Amino acid sequence: MKKLLIVGFILSIIALAFSDTLVIKGSNTIFPVSQLWIEEIKTLYPDLIITLEGAGSSTGIASLFNGTADIANSSRWLKKEEITQMAKEEKYFIPIVLAYDGIAIIVNKELPLDSITIQELADIYTGKISQWNQLNPNLPNQRIVAYSRNTASGTFETFSENVLKGEKMSPNIQMLESSQAEINAVSRNKYAIAYTGIGYVTNDVKVLSVEGIMPTKLNILNSIYPISRPLYMFIDATNGYPQKGPVKQYISFGLSKRGQELVEEAGYVAAYGF
Repeated sequence: MKKLLIVGFILSIIALAFSDTLVIKGSNTIFPVSQLWIEEIKTLYPDLIITLEGAGSSTGIASLFNGTADIANSSRWLKKEEITQMAKEEKYFIPIVLAYDGIAIIVNKELPLDSITIQELADIYTGKISQWNQLNPNLPNQRIVAYSRNTASGTFETFSENVLKGEKMSPNIQMLESSQAEINAVSRNKYAIAYTGIGYVTNDVKVLSVEGIMPTKLNILNSIYPISRPLYMFIDATNGYPQKGPVKQYISFGLSKRGQELVEEAGYVAAYGF
């Protein structure tokens, strides 16, 4: 019996060693899309072993540099220092747009507020406005509880660039590790506000219009909504674009008709076949 167990263990190790593997790290925003893709890809390639982590865009790109990821999901473009690092290390990462997203501004459903401006958002997140009635005298005389993604997040980077425009975020803003944590926090606190990728929005929170524009599919796709953005997969193409193997299989599926249908199923806007 012991011999059979040992033989079985050895065979499983050998099978694992010869299985194709794919490691995807990065954006928490893109995580739900990747999950849906992986579920269906596994039915096409049952021997493919895929690892998925969603700790933030910066962690994904860093993993691409150090060789611990095959694909970096990113909800932002490369930073200048990352481009400089690529040149220094003689590496070449290429972006593939997989979807479009709008950063939704969310509040508790009980808050009597339906719209906000970029300047008002900036004032809240830099600490210039701290009470709801400072924003509008008809709003409650209550402290604004503002939530943000952490600094490893591409959503944080995009929000900072498009809303804060170089100003520093107030130290009173509460940083959270994931978009789902923001949804949960805002749904529980009637004086809360946060920002998140549109794919995470649920009926538990209210989405505000920004500058009078709602983050609808067409408004996001055409960048009419003020905080619209593309979502990327970065791959290391230093030695050329992958012609076969797990990375190619994953990208081909993601950009296929079915892959883009799943993008919409996850709550984002398809980049292709619209």
